[in-house]
Amino acid sequence: MPLRRPDPAAETTEPFRILPAVGPENEHFWRGGADGRLHLLRCEACRAFVHPPAPVCGACLGRALAVEAVSGRAHLLTYTVNHHPWIPGFEPPYVVAIVELVEQTGLRLTTNLVGVEPADVRIGMALRVVFERRAGDVYLPLFEPDEAPDATARAEARG
Repeated sequence: MPLRRPDPAAETTEPFRILPAVGPENEHFWRGGADGRLHLLRCEACRAFVHPPAPVCGACLGRALAVEAVSGRAHLLTYTVNHHPWIPGFEPPYVVAIVELVEQTGLRLTTNLVGVEPADVRIGMALRVVFERRAGDVYLPLFEPDEAPDATARAEARG
């Protein structure tokens, strides 16, 4: 899928980000944040979430997939703190993380952590999704600490 680059001449105070090519197969994910919720595909046969978006369920090979909003709650699996200015506009240090959503074991996203000092980041910490709106109505899912995680949310989400 081709990557869409913003116009480098455009004035912006936002850090540079390579934006996704949004199409029918992934629009729910990249534009769904407009309502403040994270949207993923879910298999209607086995009820497994499918991410990244795919035409079939990886668990049962079912083709009946529907878009469903999830809680946006997660925990931190792993992370790295970047201290080098790899990307213009991203002032180091910044945190790149892999988070696991509470809805399903193995349901993971690679993202950035925001609203937390790198020294305070801990494996297993409770997180919640927040969105950064970019050009073309793309909403990038980022995660911040969930200061008041609901202890029952994980059990209820997994049902």
